[in-house]
Amino acid sequence: MIHDLPPESRTLGADIRALRKARGLTLTDLGDTLGRSVGWLSQVERDLSEPSITDLRQIARALDVSVSSLFRSAAPDHEQGVIVRSDARRPIGSRTQGLVEQLLSPDLTDDFEVVHSTFEPNAAMTEDVTRPTQEVGYIVSGRMRISIAGTVYDLNQGDSFRIRGQAYRWENPHDVPCVAIWVIAPPVY
Repeated sequence: MIHDLPPESRTLGADIRALRKARGLTLTDLGDTLGRSVGWLSQVERDLSEPSITDLRQIARALDVSVSSLFRSAAPDHEQGVIVRSDARRPIGSRTQGLVEQLLSPDLTDDFEVVHSTFEPNAAMTEDVTRPTQEVGYIVSGRMRISIAGTVYDLNQGDSFRIRGQAYRWENPHDVPCVAIWVIAPPVY
């Protein structure tokens, strides 16, 4: 059972709580959506009850995340909540075509999250997105174009940018992938 695990490996419930709060949902809101009691959901968030795979699918759908983003890697206990190995990153994100996002943060319980984003060649976000966040991105490799509050910027390797709750959209009109590290506060995934 989950409650027999060491505290550093008990993070599924904390991630669910962080996602619920990032979406402005109360326990009652999410419980109603899932058709579950507040008590059950509270126990899941406190790692006192282990949700079934069906429960996880419903929770993921209600929180608009992939089910795989809720699963943990099989990292050794002493690394849980501290280290994320490159081959054990959790997929997250909006699932926009042409964008692959992986969580670099060990979990979603901090005041921010760090995301590894790969923008495939010729991929684009077609509509503006506005989130109640502050975000900073750094272009590790490749190039991309980003529109922030209606102003278009062409970014190259080594460039960085900031978004403060403004409408934005991105595109990679180039023939090579663009890799960026994205820091988002508060966490939204």
